Amino acid sequence: MGQPADVLRFDQVELHRWRLDDIETLHQAITESRDHLLPWMPFAATHDRKQGEGFLAYSEEQWASGEAYNYAVTSGGVVVASCGLHRRIGPGGLDIGYWLHHGWTAKGVATMPAAALVQAGRDLPGIDRIEIHHDEANSASGAIARRSGFTEVERVRGPDGPEAPGETGVQVRWRLQIGADKDLRN
Repeated sequence: MGQPADVLRFDQVELHRWRLDDIETLHQAITESRDHLLPWMPFAATHDRKQGEGFLAYSEEQWASGEAYNYAVTSGGVVVASCGLHRRIGPGGLDIGYWLHHGWTAKGVATMPAAALVQAGRDLPGIDRIEIHHDEANSASGAIARRSGFTEVERVRGPDGPEAPGETGVQVRWRLQIGADKDLRN
């Protein structure tokens, strides 16, 4: 099974694989953005250093197993976001997840790592689709999917309702089909 590169670049951002020694950077980014993340990211309500260390250790395990590839997103050497490619939507599919530091919203920065992840996903063997999922109330995430060339394919009510305070419990799923052009490269 192929894996994406440890470092990806697109336009003004660089994505580098989260490592255990990134705890200070991760903790600072989440702590500074807690209020911004709380409506959408359940982990923001309970985040502390121990949770961050757990995330980084889990990211290492997931990378090794090929289940997920989590990246810190930097611009000018500053962490502006976190994102990842996840094999959680079934065979042939990858799901892109992301969150953005509050100081970098509305600057077009979130679409750059999404584009880098799409390219990395296209280069992995056996991938026929890439998806982005978000709660319907999170219109900013929908805008990222739309600007990144994804097509909305469905809205699904979650069985457990909202997971975070700003959510409605209805998940919007966007998809980008990986076409025959990929088959010619692999």
